[in-house]
Amino acid sequence: MKEIIALSEKTITISRNDFLKVKGSIDDNIYFVESGSLRLFVLADDEEQIIRFGYQQNLIVSLDSFLTGRPSDLCIQAIKKTVLKIITKKQIEQFLKIEANKNLWITILENLVVQQMEREIDILTSSPKERYQRVLKRSPQLFQEVPNKHIANYLRMTPETLSRLKKS
Repeated sequence: MKEIIALSEKTITISRNDFLKVKGSIDDNIYFVESGSLRLFVLADDEEQIIRFGYQQNLIVSLDSFLTGRPSDLCIQAIKKTVLKIITKKQIEQFLKIEANKNLWITILENLVVQQMEREIDILTSSPKERYQRVLKRSPQLFQEVPNKHIANYLRMTPETLSRLKKS
């Protein structure tokens, strides 16, 4: 992943609650989180459904828009002040002209897909307690970086249920 991050020529800082991307926008960048945290979510019937988080040493992207060049329904918002390195689609395309770099890119995409599939399966088949335990095992840093109300939304439970699970 360090090869991808090294492509970045621009760093930005966004304030707490600022949007990096809004619904209906096209995202032709990948972002590497140097510090801070963000949430990637979709609005469904005026209700936010968090799909993913980005925090220190993570990549975050509206992958649907990045890959297709079409507007996304996803929003990316800072949870706290966040410093991001920007890697453009053009930089990625140049990087991929070198055959050896394609395997790294495929590995990054495969990891994103597998993580998303694991989460989908958790949401559909697991109890709140199992979802909490799996996320805690997979991403312990999440609980240091992100407020409980956002983690509860991500896990599809109330903040009270998450609090109870953390205490037990």
